[in-house]
Amino acid sequence: MDELTRVVRDYVIREYLEEGDDREITETTPLISGGIVDSFSMVSLRRFLEKKYLIHIPDEAASPEAFDSVQNIVALVRRFQMAAPQNA
Repeated sequence: MDELTRVVRDYVIREYLEEGDDREITETTPLISGGIVDSFSMVSLRRFLEKKYLIHIPDEAASPEAFDSVQNIVALVRRFQMAAPQNA
């Protein structure tokens, strides 16, 4: 597991699983459709990613599908990291 994947996975576990929730979060675990992340949580996750990785995720790219798994979130972040100015 690379660092970006680990950061996203750890954030989801820390912020969205209740204490004692023993569900395993993998790269492909359904987050939104699985009821782990809701629309409000998706906004806070988006802000976290934008601040941490100095990127901007446009509203049209911040779809429930884009945030429905760690794997999708990582792909989204990488897409906008490549689009961001190198000196950001």
